[in-house]
Amino acid sequence: MGQTLSEPVTAKDTTVVRSSVFRVGSSCMQGWRINMEDSHTHLLSMPDDPDTAFFGVYDGHGGAKISDFAGKHLHKFMVNREEYRDGKIAEALKRAFLEFDQAMLEEESLKNEQSGSTAVVVVVKDKKLYCANIGDSRAIGCANGRLEKLSYDHKPNNLEEYERITDAGGWVDCNRVNGNLALSRAFGDYVFKRDSSRTAEEQIVIALPDVIEKELTPDWDFMVLACDGIWDVMSDEDVLAFVIEKIANGLEPEDICEGLMMRCLSPDCHMAGLGCDNMTVVIVVFLHGKPYQEVIEKCKSYMDDLKVLEKEQEPPSVPVAQESIKDLEKESNNIEEANKVKEINNIEEDTKIEEAANKPSKNTCPGRCLSKQKE
Repeated sequence: MGQTLSEPVTAKDTTVVRSSVFRVGSSCMQGWRINMEDSHTHLLSMPDDPDTAFFGVYDGHGGAKISDFAGKHLHKFMVNREEYRDGKIAEALKRAFLEFDQAMLEEESLKNEQSGSTAVVVVVKDKKLYCANIGDSRAIGCANGRLEKLSYDHKPNNLEEYERITDAGGWVDCNRVNGNLALSRAFGDYVFKRDSSRTAEEQIVIALPDVIEKELTPDWDFMVLACDGIWDVMSDEDVLAFVIEKIANGLEPEDICEGLMMRCLSPDCHMAGLGCDNMTVVIVVFLHGKPYQEVIEKCKSYMDDLKVLEKEQEPPSVPVAQESIKDLEKESNNIEEANKVKEINNIEEDTKIEEAANKPSKNTCPGRCLSKQKE
């Protein structure tokens, strides 16, 4: 957890972008942190490929230079890959991430940079979603009101990541790489990528993303990309329910982004850092060429399912047999009667004590107090 302010900065940088295919809202907020280190991207059409959209969230650590550079340039590396031109989007994303990470070492303004950044990006192309991620920024989707996981966090304590780190000569201490970095994959962080005998994919910390591919059917309602400032506070299911409810109430995606950040913002910084981080949210609503009102109506129809789910999560009540109820009533009456008797006895006892207190003691003389009793 980085340094924090005495009061959070709640000013928001909010953006709206729309087309017949997407209705997109994004917002970011500095919060309690001293600096804003997040960056994000939403491109409804790519250069030279207008039917492809690109969305990304980048959460910087140790500075904002790497995350800013990723927000401005990562998508360019993808479209310039031969794999991309051949329609191999997943492979193009993997190669683009690695190429981009290496290219920053040759960038004059970044070659001595010590910071790093997560990345979660989603490419929408030819009725498919391709989500690539490194680190713990995350994306989820909603299809027919159901959760669709689009990414999984890269943490040093994950078994697969732990084994990869130790095989590369690193170690994990307190769930941190070499006791320092809380992520196992990231852009930048070149101090963990200095083994010249190993490839970029074999370093202690790597920029190779996992890629999840999904069919974009008419069932898809929206997706949410966000940094860990959101996911550390709310679960995937909580965020899904939050967005469904707000859309059902007619709110726009950008307003939901702002509301989600405020929902996650901590009232203070005494909760182990939860709710005290920078926050960035991008919500992409899939219109499928139809009015936004149709998505609103669909989300309204999901509300009953959400209520059922909430009810299922409530602790079950224990049924009490009718005989047990009678026994409890009888026991209650007995207790009440016993309390009355006890109260009467207490009154009588108090009376006796008071009477005894008013009688002269055998060991006292009227008119004076003896310090020593007579034998």
